[in-house]
Amino acid sequence: MQYRRLGRSNLKVSSLCLGTMMFADQTDLAEARNIVASAHEHGINFIDTADVYSKGASEEMVGQLLGAGRDDWILATKLGNSMGKQPNHSHYSRHWMIREVDNSLRRLATGHIDVLYMHRDFHEENLEEAVYTLGDLIRTGKIRAFGLSNFRGWRIAEVMRLCEKLNVPQPVVCQPYYNLLNRGPEVEILPACAHYGLGVVPYSPIARGVLTGKYQVGQTPAAGSRAARNDKRMMETEFREESLLIAQRLQAHCEARGVKLGHFATAWVLANRHVSAVIAGPRTLAQLEDYYPAVDLSISAEEEAMVDALVTPGHASTPGFNDPSYPFFGR
Repeated sequence: MQYRRLGRSNLKVSSLCLGTMMFADQTDLAEARNIVASAHEHGINFIDTADVYSKGASEEMVGQLLGAGRDDWILATKLGNSMGKQPNHSHYSRHWMIREVDNSLRRLATGHIDVLYMHRDFHEENLEEAVYTLGDLIRTGKIRAFGLSNFRGWRIAEVMRLCEKLNVPQPVVCQPYYNLLNRGPEVEILPACAHYGLGVVPYSPIARGVLTGKYQVGQTPAAGSRAARNDKRMMETEFREESLLIAQRLQAHCEARGVKLGHFATAWVLANRHVSAVIAGPRTLAQLEDYYPAVDLSISAEEEAMVDALVTPGHASTPGFNDPSYPFFGR
């Protein structure tokens, strides 16, 4: 396993971060135990969950599985998305943030959270209240640091301004949606992170499965796959003919090189000098084990140029590649 600094912080994290979104949903306790044990054995020291994953059940499972080995891990969780129908059970009021951190600490069976992410940006929120509260949570020791997930570049800059104004430690990490089919973060998000010293830990390096080569143009997706479930986010982003054709082109290259496309796609993200780690979010132990070879895979200058020719830097594979959960606004 490789270890990298998390931005300008002094934390060192494994280049693979174990994502647990599937825990307590499509991954039962026995399989999750195997996944965590394998991750630990292979040197992964960074684990990522969220309050909203299975409405707290993922956090509970993570807390149970880390147990006495808790201090071997950099533990990250998130808040902000809705945990109930009540008006103050989501977003970033001081009331909810303090209460939900306590809830997460209880579910995780730990005395502190190493990294607390703001899970998404709510543009109508009073961001100053959220940053001030994060400062208090750091001072009380309930969290050690905070991060931003799914924030656009100008909002990262606004958080940095507020941290300076309010004397709050700056965030240490940003978690964007970034892979070789979605290079939009190269325009503003990654440069902002580099400028302000935030580590970058992207999720979905294999584009929700498209960059494994398992989907073919004109063929019905395999039963049980995300595409077969007609996942709304996938249908409006990755699952389009242009992306599938790019995956086929890359698959042919990887077969000639003797590597798997999923390894190549993950290694391509890790080859970005701004990236500290990537989220590996397996449903099964076999899926996690399939990430390990990517750590040692190098991407040549010729392969970088090949990807650039397929997907223009700073762009997505095709117009319209916009995650419906994070719409654009301004008009």
